[in-house]
Amino acid sequence: MEEGNAKKKIMVAIDDSECSHYALEWALDNLGHSIAGSELIVFSVQPSSNYGSVYAASYGAAPVDLIRSLDENRKKLTLGLLEKAKEICSQHGVNAETMTEVGDPKEEICKAVDKLNIQLLVLGSHSRGAIKRAFLGSVSNYCVHNAKGPVLVVKKPA
Repeated sequence: MEEGNAKKKIMVAIDDSECSHYALEWALDNLGHSIAGSELIVFSVQPSSNYGSVYAASYGAAPVDLIRSLDENRKKLTLGLLEKAKEICSQHGVNAETMTEVGDPKEEICKAVDKLNIQLLVLGSHSRGAIKRAFLGSVSNYCVHNAKGPVLVVKKPA
C-alpha cells in the first residue's frame, strides 16, 4: 500500500460504542498487512456541548463552572477511549496516532479525512433501522456520501 516513499493514511473513526470497537478490531485483524505499511490514525469526536442551552431552557443561565466541568469530563472520557484504542493497536503490532476534535461527528470526520489526505476511512455501523436513522441520523451514511475517498463501513454480526 506504499507509493514511493509516501505512506498511505488510514483513519478509523471511533466513539464509545461497541460497533466502533468492533470496527477497529476488524480493521486490525483483516487489513493488518495494509495497516502495517500505512499510517494509522484513530480519530474520535467530542460532540459540541449544548449544556448551556439545555440548562437555560429549564433553569435559566447555566453556571459556567458546571459547563466547564462537564466539558472536562467529556474530554477525559474521549482521551481514555483513544488511549484504549491505541493500546489495542499496539497489541496488534501497530503504532497508531490518535486525534480528537470537537463538533458534529459526521462533519468533523469528513473534515479530517480531507485535511489529512486519508486514503481509507473505516467506520462501525450502529445497524439502526430506517426509522431510527431518520430521527438520529447516520454518521456512516453521511460519511459514505460526503467523505473524500473510500469509506469502509464495518457491520458487527448479529
